[in-house]
Amino acid sequence: MRVLIVDDEPAMLLAMKRLLASMDGVELVGSFRSAQEAADFVRDGDVDLAFLDIQIGADDGLELARSLRSVRADLDIVFTTSHAEYAMDAYDVYPLDYMVKPISRKRLSQTIARAAARRSAASDDTGGHEPNRLTVRGLGCFEASSKQAGVVKWISKKSTELFAYLLVNRGRSVSKDRILEAVFPGMPLKNAEIYLNTAVYQLRKALSAHGFKEIVVSAQEQYRVDLDQADVDFIQFAQGAEQLSEINEANEADAIELEKQFAGDLFEDRSFEWATMERERLAILYVSLAKRLADWLLAQKRYREAAQMARRMVSRNEFEEESNLLLLNILGAMGDRQELYNHYERYTKWLLQELGVQPSEEFRRIYEQYR
Repeated sequence: MRVLIVDDEPAMLLAMKRLLASMDGVELVGSFRSAQEAADFVRDGDVDLAFLDIQIGADDGLELARSLRSVRADLDIVFTTSHAEYAMDAYDVYPLDYMVKPISRKRLSQTIARAAARRSAASDDTGGHEPNRLTVRGLGCFEASSKQAGVVKWISKKSTELFAYLLVNRGRSVSKDRILEAVFPGMPLKNAEIYLNTAVYQLRKALSAHGFKEIVVSAQEQYRVDLDQADVDFIQFAQGAEQLSEINEANEADAIELEKQFAGDLFEDRSFEWATMERERLAILYVSLAKRLADWLLAQKRYREAAQMARRMVSRNEFEEESNLLLLNILGAMGDRQELYNHYERYTKWLLQELGVQPSEEFRRIYEQYR
């Protein structure tokens, strides 16, 4: 994916360059401190994704976004800014994402994954001969789109939440009472029923522009989503992870691709309380898959790939000992004593500062073994 950055702050440009340089499949094709330089480059260059600050010195980042889109309609825009108050104005340009500085590597990698998935879906289009399908991304975000009409524009928060709730039930019918309890908790019954009917109407209206009005099925006070018309990333991930009980030469490529699909926790940017258990289940599936894959890569002496996998697990939970032990083992097997020392010291410091404890005997033993 070809990426450019536009920001008038040299420190921000440098930080973004370093973050993007460490990400697979990303090619940084340009970094600019003025809107005019970026516009000139995009006019003649090939770019897939642009990270724009909203205030670029004296220039207006929103106007730059509109200008870039007029030149390259399929360009994905991500706003990276310190000015959270401009978020609503930014969405008039239909950006892929909006991130408030400082930007973490985890947050950035999720956005890159979203952009890559959208590009992949677009490249699969064979000229309209394939049936239109609804693509839903729930890992690290919540977004639905179709080839027919692009990204679904939700009408209300509750209709969005209702759709997410029905998706988590994986095509099974859910009673009205369960929905009211989960999505409209604490609300008087009559009011909740009115809100539910309104949310169903708004959901169908939002999906009708994409040809999926009938995907929300209701009968006898039961509701469900027809998954025959939808591709849902977290459902596909769970099915794939459950099938890969053992990593081997035959399924290694599938396992690597599946691990990359986990762009973040379920509905990470939404605070749906009823999603907690499913979010934890998917996280456990991911960690289990990633550990098996890292162990396999370690056994094949593909140390750098194994270390990269282990680091992703550690970044999800820096205090989880099993992932840190795995990374320590991999660094030791690589013979990288400096990184071995750095990781041991960093983990020891985290534990002491945050939890007031020392690493386990096993962690110290492995460190001494390779040191």
